[in-house]
Amino acid sequence: MLQMFRSFFKSKWGVAFTLVFLAVMAVAFVSSDSLTGMTGAVSRGDTVAVIGDAEIDAVDLDTAVREGLRQAQQQNPALSMEAFLANDGLDDALDGLISRQALQQMATASDLLTGRRLVDSEISQNPNLRGADGNFSQDTFLQALQQLGMTEAEYRADVQVGLLAQMLLTPLQAAPQMPASMARRYSALGLETRTGAFAVLPARAFAPTGAPTQAQLNAFYGENQARYIRPERRVIRYAVFGEEAFGNLPAPTDAQIAARYQRDRELYAARETRRFTQLVVTTRAAAQAILAEVNGGTSLEASARAKGLSTTSVALTDKDDFAQATSAAVANAAFAAARGGLSAPAQGSIGWYIMRVDEVASQGARALPQLRGEITEALRVEQRRAALNEATSRIDEEFSDGKSLSDVARELNLTLTQTRPVTAAGQVYGTAESAPPQLAPVLATAFEMEESEPQLAETVAGEQFVVFDISQITSSAAAPLAEIREQVVAAWRTDEGMKRAGAAANRVMQRVGSGTALVAALAAENQAGVPGVQQLRMTRQEIEQAPRVTRPMILFFSMAKGTTKVLEVAEQGAWFLVSLADVVSEAVPADSPRVAAQREQLARLLPEEYSAQFVSALRGELEVEVNDEAVAAVRAGLSGSGN
Repeated sequence: MLQMFRSFFKSKWGVAFTLVFLAVMAVAFVSSDSLTGMTGAVSRGDTVAVIGDAEIDAVDLDTAVREGLRQAQQQNPALSMEAFLANDGLDDALDGLISRQALQQMATASDLLTGRRLVDSEISQNPNLRGADGNFSQDTFLQALQQLGMTEAEYRADVQVGLLAQMLLTPLQAAPQMPASMARRYSALGLETRTGAFAVLPARAFAPTGAPTQAQLNAFYGENQARYIRPERRVIRYAVFGEEAFGNLPAPTDAQIAARYQRDRELYAARETRRFTQLVVTTRAAAQAILAEVNGGTSLEASARAKGLSTTSVALTDKDDFAQATSAAVANAAFAAARGGLSAPAQGSIGWYIMRVDEVASQGARALPQLRGEITEALRVEQRRAALNEATSRIDEEFSDGKSLSDVARELNLTLTQTRPVTAAGQVYGTAESAPPQLAPVLATAFEMEESEPQLAETVAGEQFVVFDISQITSSAAAPLAEIREQVVAAWRTDEGMKRAGAAANRVMQRVGSGTALVAALAAENQAGVPGVQQLRMTRQEIEQAPRVTRPMILFFSMAKGTTKVLEVAEQGAWFLVSLADVVSEAVPADSPRVAAQREQLARLLPEEYSAQFVSALRGELEVEVNDEAVAAVRAGLSGSGN
């Protein structure tokens, strides 16, 4: 039920608050090239909105929209700017900027301050401004400012605004409490049973059967182009290669093999390794006492437990490595003891050591003839890796010097493959097929490149590489009417059917309002293809357990007893008439566990609700003016229609 209530009360303020609570939009921009590709349609000084005594200019709005798109693309990589704008992306960004300014002016009026040290601390904690060592990097900071086209003062001002917003909003979210009486009321709602009726007026029953005129079709298409936006598509040329691209490398020579054997001869010398059980105590006397107990028949583990100590295991190790981990004295003692015996107590890095020898493994010296095959293979692997490294470095240089992908492919004797148009989501456009799997690691890069600018990427570490470029870019845009005429005609018929069904629904509602029963009011339409009135009885618990909650179901559980409502559901292509006859609910005792659980659930929604209402109240206290012409210019610049 909680999710359903959230749907009831969800409003556009939720989007605005989300943008506000990001606090510092510019800080988020540091990780992206937010200002790259600006069309030139907007410029600093064009005011899009005035809030109290503050202004929002066109560049601020442009930047906010681009950042909103970037975040949305993390969930939907194929989302285009056109589709983002069509789904109110610009309006939501402007709403967030206005709310942010309202918070800033409230903070100023309340004499809230943020000192330079606090701003410094906030900047230094930004993970996007850290260097390779994980600490704040001034060079990274300066590069970010250059990328954003901001001065340090402007960036600091944005950080300051974010901190002030946090100061204002954080107290609202502290320990929210849901009144028990309200939680009890919501609990009772969950036990409701509602009875009524509904009727469906499908668009197809009212849709015209004839074709539209060209003028009608053109007008409909012009008003609904956002429905037909196609994602950006790119054709990628590529070739995948590994060591096989370099042919057969010469085999290691006898001299190379002998040199490698001499270099690593210590590895091939006779070697003994041992595995131990180890006990460390603080004094020599304690070590001697334990040694005496073990020699008397007590196990090392039992002696240790009796003194509140524990033994540890030491994996197979040689004497030199063990000496580095403990001390030379401990290693000498441990490697002097017999298998199964205890070493003499010896002082090491953390105390006095007693070692029990659990295993002794000996390896005899190995001569060059025994190792020839092993060394030869190691040298071959190194040669292949060196050849790959040399080749990839050379390819990078050649691309930098202006060589084309075709030039490099001929040089390496590679066959170039060209994809069909693919989307940023990794789909072959217009099909259910995926892009070639070899391109998955570089697909994101491919959608950031310009045409005919080849690149090299490693797809399997040390083994496989890909060279690729973009041979064709088809920008995101609405499909031409001529190509989708039948689709648009079908949509026009549905749209006209929805209009006529809506008019019929309003006529039915007028009859119901005059006292006619819903069944008779619907029958008066005498429209073929319209189902009759259907009776409805549902509990709220059934709604909670339903796999999908529809809008008519939500309406049925939010309207007053004895009323009839009309609802347009465009996604289902129909109008609904919903009538509620009776509501029966069980009483819920104040001490019911259901009330306590409901109270806890609802309390989680309060911080967001309090913050949204607070921002709404602030905006209500300020005079807000929006320059529609400037906003339209930003929209045109972002969509490309202003070029």
